Amino acid sequence: MPSPKFRLLSILWVALIFVLTALSSGVQAAGKGTYEAELPADLATAKDMCALLPCKDVFPGATYFSERKGNPPYVEAYDKAGEGRQLLGYVMLSTDITDTPAYSGKPVVTLIGMDKTGHFVGVKVLKHSEPILLLGIPESALLKFNDQYLGKSVADKIEIGQSRPDENVVGLDAISGATVTVIAQNQVMMASGSAVAKQVGILAPTVREPAHYKVTGEPLTWAELVSHGAVQHLRVMPEQLGQERDTEPFIELWFGDLSQPDIGKSVLGATGLENLKLQLKEGEHAIFIIRTAGRESFKGSGFVRGGLYDRVQVRQGADSFTFRDLDYLNLYGVLATGAPTYNESAIFIIRSKAFSDAYPWKLSLLGNRVDRATGTKSFTSFDTQYWLPASMLEGGRPKVVEPDAPWVRIWKSRALAIGLFIVLLVAVGVVYAYRERLTRLSTHKNKWPVNVFKYTAWGLSIVFVGFGVMAQPSITQVLTWFHALLFQWTWSLFLSDPFIFLFWIFIIVTVFLFGRGLFCGWMCPFGSMQEAIYKIARFFGLGRFQTKLPQKWHDRLKWLKYSIFFFLLAVSMFSMGLAEKLSEVEPFKTTFLVGVMNRAWPYGLFVAAILGLSIFIERPYCKYICPLGASLAMPSTFRWFSLKRKQDCNSCKACATGCGSQSIDADGRIDHRECLHCLDCMILYTDTKGCPPLAKERKRREKDGLEITAIGANGYFIPIYPATSFTEQISAKAVNGPDPRMPTDPTLPAHKSNVGLLQWIWLELRDHLWPWSSEGWASERALQMAGFSLAIAATVAWFLVATGYLSSSAVIAWWFGWSVYEVLIRLSGRRYVKDGPWWRDHYRVAGIMDMISYVGFKNLLIGAALFLVLKSLGWLIQ
Repeated sequence: MPSPKFRLLSILWVALIFVLTALSSGVQAAGKGTYEAELPADLATAKDMCALLPCKDVFPGATYFSERKGNPPYVEAYDKAGEGRQLLGYVMLSTDITDTPAYSGKPVVTLIGMDKTGHFVGVKVLKHSEPILLLGIPESALLKFNDQYLGKSVADKIEIGQSRPDENVVGLDAISGATVTVIAQNQVMMASGSAVAKQVGILAPTVREPAHYKVTGEPLTWAELVSHGAVQHLRVMPEQLGQERDTEPFIELWFGDLSQPDIGKSVLGATGLENLKLQLKEGEHAIFIIRTAGRESFKGSGFVRGGLYDRVQVRQGADSFTFRDLDYLNLYGVLATGAPTYNESAIFIIRSKAFSDAYPWKLSLLGNRVDRATGTKSFTSFDTQYWLPASMLEGGRPKVVEPDAPWVRIWKSRALAIGLFIVLLVAVGVVYAYRERLTRLSTHKNKWPVNVFKYTAWGLSIVFVGFGVMAQPSITQVLTWFHALLFQWTWSLFLSDPFIFLFWIFIIVTVFLFGRGLFCGWMCPFGSMQEAIYKIARFFGLGRFQTKLPQKWHDRLKWLKYSIFFFLLAVSMFSMGLAEKLSEVEPFKTTFLVGVMNRAWPYGLFVAAILGLSIFIERPYCKYICPLGASLAMPSTFRWFSLKRKQDCNSCKACATGCGSQSIDADGRIDHRECLHCLDCMILYTDTKGCPPLAKERKRREKDGLEITAIGANGYFIPIYPATSFTEQISAKAVNGPDPRMPTDPTLPAHKSNVGLLQWIWLELRDHLWPWSSEGWASERALQMAGFSLAIAATVAWFLVATGYLSSSAVIAWWFGWSVYEVLIRLSGRRYVKDGPWWRDHYRVAGIMDMISYVGFKNLLIGAALFLVLKSLGWLIQ
């Protein structure tokens, strides 16, 4: 009969599943399907924007909307059409104003309504590319977040987080687990609202101190103008717009400020400058642009609509200045000595009083880029900054104080929690680094010197890390970082979540030092929760019902998590959105980020099932399902420090029997990809009563009245007499068995024996870059020959992606295929990997997963390096 404690716990568990299911079943389905929604093809250029978009949804009470007007564009909302109509407010499309990217790297396209007083009256997301809002978090969460803007003024200082009345800050509640997304959305809302509010007079325009010029009266040559920075250069190549690569630029422009007298006199001459001044009113400024190369016009001959020059634009801070027919003057000649020849020229007048040439500004060339691999078009711009030289301004350049980036504000606002988190990570790392001292103080009957730290880490990881700061790492971050490493690394994107950023630094460092076990076994919130449930169940008397899977089944099922990881990685190459959906195999979002009560019932049931199984099996999710654990297990192959083994471990089964992660095989070898670092085997390693070989030697010495010496680093008693070898303590059975100190048998490639430093470096490079071998040629000649063809094809794929004929995703697929081949060819010939630091020649025979880990990690680094080189040379078209 089950004990009363067991029956009580079972009843409570069934009740928990029922409650979670009932509470979750009422949650609404995810939004209205705005993920990657298709928008009208001519939305960016259509004058009647509200004929294409539901403007009434964001401006209740309005029945008539004007055509687009202003710069940046907006639409006026009226109560009715025809005479006697009253202006109610304005509607704007966020992408007309700002392209602030969210976590996906793409903007959240938002339609915004604002009344005449500058208060938001409606917000509607038209399209987003945030996978976490597709499935991980319901889109309704984004709708609720946007509803917080209703009634708030564009003049308010609105930030994500707590309100701070003393600083006039209005706080908004964030979406748990989507911090970066809501920070980006807040920037979109405030930038869009402010831009339109300044145009229509709701907000006062930006006021910048006018420039006070230092005038010498001496004309400058063209070379001097360029060297001083008084003339700047903007060059765009055809391939940057998806066109055929050519030595001739798409367009090459030179531009500068004509309002500064010395520059104006140098470019126009004294008479030309005086004529220009006669045409400028107070507060107006003039710039010049000349085209020295390229077949395209910067005036936008095919793009002018209503007299608007929409190829060039000046930007200063959040303000944009475009030019119409009346803002254009002919530039008949550049008089500066040494000026280049040109085939197009213009003088443009900036009439806004918000502009000041004392401050930096940018010239933007606007255009469309065509993805040659897919044929899709996207709007893009190319900017070059201009700032008058300090020598041409009285008192030099003014001090420009840029506002803190959003990620900086986040770090400042959560400084205390971040500090505590750093202390926790450092403390855990330091404690683990001194693990051997703790394990020597412990015995198999008294593990508290180790467990007091381990249990504390579990508790803090669950309460503080998981539920407190919601810093549960996820496989989606691995996939995102994988793509960012290959395509475009953006520091600000990852810095926006300080806890995840810091946690990943800790994870990366500790994985390469000790393997995945420190994070997975001590600091993973969900893993710690499973372990806590297992330990608590044992405390309640359920230990007799707790079991392990038979070793043969464990050895089969442990590969499941690797299969899941590789499958998600392959899917992400073609669709990050789909990979994000499938990553719901992780219960982390439901448990910590979103909460079981905010999700549909299957998610809550999934979490309950895993945690319920954890009562009877130690960490089932960690051992068999977790793709995050699998991704960390692969680089664990190359950890620098291993848990200690002794020769007798190949015949003694004490550690293997007690190993909760079942990572010790029949030969006493530890699979560090599976080890969760409970340290029980390290406790036994020096326990003179718990370790059978030590206990046997201790009893012998006690019987013979010999000294009981300390345990040496090798795991055996220090010999009583210095001349005596510790090998006398090794059992006869263990002497001739395998060496358990390495996961596989040690080996040394013949060509690496007794070589000098330079030859060693050459052989290292050859081993990493050239997978073929004479051994493989003898055993797998056809496979070797096929590899040459695949290598050529992969090289051609890199060339095609560099010239824009192949998408970046396609070259990753080719690279993935080459990696699979390389695993096979190395297993047939160069079947070895290093154990420990790469600069040591500690080689061992490679298993299949050893080789997959080695080739995968190596080729990821090589691929990232190739992408970076191609991009830095301007050869990579993305």
